[in-house]
Amino acid sequence: MTPLFPVWTNALVRTGLLLGGLGAVGVPVFLLGLVRAPYTTYQFDPIDQPVQFDHRHHVRDEGISCLYCHYTAQSSPYAGIPPTSLCMNCHSQVWDAAKVLSSVRHSYFSGDSIVWNRVHNLPGFVYFNHSIHVDRGVGCESCHGRVDKMGLVYAEVPLTMSWCLECHRDPSAHIRGEDEITLMGWKPGTREEQARRVKDRNISPPTNCTACHR
Repeated sequence: MTPLFPVWTNALVRTGLLLGGLGAVGVPVFLLGLVRAPYTTYQFDPIDQPVQFDHRHHVRDEGISCLYCHYTAQSSPYAGIPPTSLCMNCHSQVWDAAKVLSSVRHSYFSGDSIVWNRVHNLPGFVYFNHSIHVDRGVGCESCHGRVDKMGLVYAEVPLTMSWCLECHRDPSAHIRGEDEITLMGWKPGTREEQARRVKDRNISPPTNCTACHR
């Protein structure tokens, strides 16, 4: 009796099942990787801003502390954007007629805020408190990178949940002295020294879901 299907269809069915299985596993894995890839998150992509503010000049050349401009990082969940009046503390005398700062002067005299573009943009369902990290000794550089080497600031770290949890599970490598929070190029001490800092400050970061998802 002639078979209903040719023998070669067996190989076709096996190939189809194999490809289907690979697709069922591979497609979700690919999509999960894609949403975390720098291509999608724009990690390392310099963000254009309405004013050509060069962190290299302000931080490295002039020695201005991060907390001079982002002063609410010590007491608030948000690091904040400095008001134009703070910029004019210097620029009412330095480069006070420079064309590149015309929008800063306009903002100061008109009261219209400068709309800056976000560099680190966490999802709305993620809660992050700057002050608790600064208070525990986590330096600006740990999350924001070497801004003293950036013309236009970009996101140097992925800020994914796994990246945050890695630090929460073992924060010792990031804990600094109180006078080293804004120091760029900081190097941690020995493993024992860093562990002692964690113990002395009673640092025990939460790893439960509600710590960040409230």
